[in-house]
Amino acid sequence: MPASTAQRHDEQHALLRLLASGAAAGGLRRLLDSHGSAAAALAAGARDWASHGLGADARAAIRNPGREAIARGECWLDAPGRQLIGWRDPDYPPLLRRISGPPAMLFVAGDAGLLWRPAVAVVGSRAATAGGCANAASFAAALAAAGLCVTSGLAAGIDAAAHNAALDAGGATLAVLGTGPDIAYPPRHRPLLERMATHGAVVSEHLPGTQPLKQHFPSRNRILAGLSLGTLVIEAADRSGALITARLAADAGREVFALPGSIHNPMARGCHRLIREGATLVESADEVLALLGPLAADLARALRGELGTPIAGVEPILETTLPSDPDYNRLWQALGHDPTGMDELVERSGLTAAALSSMLLALELEGRVAAEHGRYCRIGV
Repeated sequence: MPASTAQRHDEQHALLRLLASGAAAGGLRRLLDSHGSAAAALAAGARDWASHGLGADARAAIRNPGREAIARGECWLDAPGRQLIGWRDPDYPPLLRRISGPPAMLFVAGDAGLLWRPAVAVVGSRAATAGGCANAASFAAALAAAGLCVTSGLAAGIDAAAHNAALDAGGATLAVLGTGPDIAYPPRHRPLLERMATHGAVVSEHLPGTQPLKQHFPSRNRILAGLSLGTLVIEAADRSGALITARLAADAGREVFALPGSIHNPMARGCHRLIREGATLVESADEVLALLGPLAADLARALRGELGTPIAGVEPILETTLPSDPDYNRLWQALGHDPTGMDELVERSGLTAAALSSMLLALELEGRVAAEHGRYCRIGV
């Protein structure tokens, strides 16, 4: 039975209280998993909170919440087109669940359906060259026109060029913020933030009103990488935050792409470093699409099954969803009924971690594979 308006409001208030406590996301996820809802978690009491890893300060903050922060969150959520998606919410994006340290909840302004859309992160330097911004715009427009959601961080330089180009192309784009969902950073991007909330989506793990803090941006990058099938670095210096996003994408088994540049351009050094470390060198959006297209198709197929009519029966994957796909055959043969880690699956199947990650997600959503702590096994036959 659908939750009543009062129940939804109570759950939203409980999520805000938990988040406002300052507890780490891991403890909040464990608490929500244990009790099934934020309201039930709140009712469990301080001893139970402690058993799930919440420290004394967090427990005290839950008992005596900051009314102003919660009121600001509720006021922000009262506006149309805004929502708070908790860890146990069925709308929580499936790709994001698979990263190390996913957020316990997400504030979303705009089209929350974009969280489930096959996406590519387009990132790079805030101090990008004119050529770098032009390349970001060109790639983003082509990727958006092909049906991928272009994700980025609303920052100056490459991020803004990618968002604007995707919007101008009539495509989908999503911004992940290192601030509250109501705070534009840099401030001059307020019009872009509002445009994104109207025609795309804006996402943050931080309470409304949260100001830009240096430590928020590396953690923002894990969400950006986690929502995307791949990350494309357009321009990056040696110490660019875009390299953090690329590393997190690689750690999550996602594709990493980099554009080469002039050896005299300091903004190309980060990309060259990524290429030396194994990132795919690309010179056109078609090369990105050639690699991400099959992964996006697999994800879209799996999500249609998740959101529409479930796939019946327990026949092997080769006899049902993808009867002629040799890669799925190799993966299915590599899987057993005992949990198997990604490194071993790569060795057994000969496939890349990025390809396996996408296929495993599809199988997991179809109810054919179980995943726990980064290890996978067959369900049924």
